[in-house]
Amino acid sequence: MKDTAESEASDSISAAHATKCPPTPKWAVVVATFFGIGRLRPGPGTWASAATVLLWAALCFAVVPALRTPIAIALALLVVLIGIPAATKVARGSGTKDPQFVVIDEVAGQLVALIAVPFAWKSFLAAFILFRVFDIVKPPPVRQLEALPEGTGIVLDDVAAGLYALGTMHLLLHFGTIRIGLLR
Repeated sequence: MKDTAESEASDSISAAHATKCPPTPKWAVVVATFFGIGRLRPGPGTWASAATVLLWAALCFAVVPALRTPIAIALALLVVLIGIPAATKVARGSGTKDPQFVVIDEVAGQLVALIAVPFAWKSFLAAFILFRVFDIVKPPPVRQLEALPEGTGIVLDDVAAGLYALGTMHLLLHFGTIRIGLLR
């Protein structure tokens, strides 16, 4: 029964490759694709980032402001810690270094970009755009982090892009470039 579920989870693996590698565990596929969002087209990474922003916004409604930053940090760390092994297993199973449908890295990076960002549509939109730009452009050392092995490289380059977005976002907020009307 377990082998059947694992085989179904690795539907993107060719039959020839599947005979050489163990099947990808279903949990890894669910995590790596962020519950299937990685299968959306076009731009699965953008879909995952958008979903992350929307889910974080929904969570912010339920969380007192004083806890938002520590929760964002904890969630980002949790996603990185779970995302690296999931991305590793799915990359191995697909025979691809960085499969496009693996989007848990975008979730991690987008969460980093949202740390301590005021709960307002303008700041959330700016964090989304900044993260996507840094994730696509990949300034140094973001691109170099892709060379790290397997899931570590898949996830950490997006975390670095998230750090660039976070720093830029807070500079924009500090110097008043982004004026915020709070969501209520």
